[in-house]
Amino acid sequence: MSIDRDRLRWNGWGYRDRAFRLSPEQLSALVASLGARFGRPLVPGAPAAGLDGVQVPASRANSALLDRLSDVLAARDIRTSPRERALHAAGKSLPDLLRLRSGRLERAPDAVVYPRDPASVQRLLALAAELELAIVPFGGGTSVVGGVEPLLPEGKRALIALDTTELDRLLGFDRASSTATLQAGIDGPALEAALGEHGHTLGHFPQSFEHSTLGGWIATRSSGQQSDGYGGIDDMLVSARMLCPGGELQTLTVPRHASGPDLRELILGSEGALGVIVEATLRVRPAPAHHAVHGALFRDFAAGVDAVRELAGSGLPLTMMRLSDGEETELSLLLRRDPARRFDPSAAFLSAARGLGYAGERSLLLFGIESEDPKLGAMQLLRAQAICLRQRALPLGSAPGRSWQKERFATPYLRDLLLDQGAAIDTLETAFEWKDLLSGHARVVAALRDAASEHAGAGIAMGHLSHSYPDGACVYFIVIYPPAQDDPVEQWRRIKRVATEAIMDAGGTLSHHHGVGTDHQPWLAREKGPLGMQALRAIKAALDPSGVMNPGKLL
Repeated sequence: MSIDRDRLRWNGWGYRDRAFRLSPEQLSALVASLGARFGRPLVPGAPAAGLDGVQVPASRANSALLDRLSDVLAARDIRTSPRERALHAAGKSLPDLLRLRSGRLERAPDAVVYPRDPASVQRLLALAAELELAIVPFGGGTSVVGGVEPLLPEGKRALIALDTTELDRLLGFDRASSTATLQAGIDGPALEAALGEHGHTLGHFPQSFEHSTLGGWIATRSSGQQSDGYGGIDDMLVSARMLCPGGELQTLTVPRHASGPDLRELILGSEGALGVIVEATLRVRPAPAHHAVHGALFRDFAAGVDAVRELAGSGLPLTMMRLSDGEETELSLLLRRDPARRFDPSAAFLSAARGLGYAGERSLLLFGIESEDPKLGAMQLLRAQAICLRQRALPLGSAPGRSWQKERFATPYLRDLLLDQGAAIDTLETAFEWKDLLSGHARVVAALRDAASEHAGAGIAMGHLSHSYPDGACVYFIVIYPPAQDDPVEQWRRIKRVATEAIMDAGGTLSHHHGVGTDHQPWLAREKGPLGMQALRAIKAALDPSGVMNPGKLL
């Protein structure tokens, strides 16, 4: 089992021995800055409840049900302790964390099972259909859209969390085809370590990389931080095997086919609502010899967008482009500035840049290039910098890139730190065509800011561009606001509703890389249309005729 849940926070992000590190002086400056922006001092949140004291509802898994489960699984792989049930009761969205930190869980799986082979999964699904059970596939548990919420629908006797993390092996590596076949419960670090033994990489590094699984990436159509060069998981997936209550869906392992609709698309984005992904064959690449990330500062977000659009069409082997708007740029600088240092060269340089016109709306771009030849890589970086200079960018060199690479998986830890201090932070993302990107960004930021003001009294909204394509890009939004003391989850729902409506009205998609889950499900018909929803329901009826799989998600 590659994920050790004993090392992870049960009610927060990531490893228990890691945190978003700020010195006392930095934390004081951050709290003061947010308080000033909110127009009131932050009120520290209540301490997060401990796992030992968590309250979970009584399990519906009686002795008769456990006996039947033991017919298809080993006893060691069936667990009903409050601890196991709490660990599988929620994902990692803001409302999930608010509920978990309170220590009172309204819902939890009635049992958690750890199948160790695909045959055990298929037997369990058959039993679930027979006994009218619901099954929630659970990998890393990092969903931020309610994707693993334990919702028991009417007519089902009990809900079982199916933990996939015992299915974590590399099954085969084909050097001639540059493909690898892996079980879907393997997590990011274990996957990269297995491929690294063959000198290869998948190149898929979502922010949840350290704690999420291959199956979760496929089920949510994930994109990694280097998707500009490697593509999303849908570009990497050659074939997959998904076990369903209605049978087995195995797609063909060939580079391309014209044999009707591609059934991979029934597996990509399926969110556990159709079946359990157990294996996948993926395109892999030799690990790069050199990777460099540089920074550039633009006078405003619009100038940066023009540069990114040109870079996206330049043919340069860029692996990432992340452009922060003015608000996010200033927050990033605040988090890195240390008031205790007598002299901070970076802060001094950026302060001097204000006098050159790089002031309130300035926007930071990070861009990365991989190559086998360091000289060629350096030339390609110079070409990228020349494109930025045409938009009057200020080159920042490699220092911002080194900082980003060091902290690339640390940002989610900021949520726990801010909740402790009395500030809530949430994120959402979409994708726009280039023609709609600037107006869409402005519209959603304004909607977030207005919604936070209405429902929380104050708030800060910001965003960044990432995951670029020839015809558009992803825009990722962040909102920070003071959480309500009485019902912070309902407060979040109201803000989320306004922001989602703004995204839809601006021509964006419900999700670029987080999936649908429960959070986006009310808007799915607006995106897919009546006939599209009818087709999806027909697919659900064919693969999961008794409604076993992940109730309330996607459909």
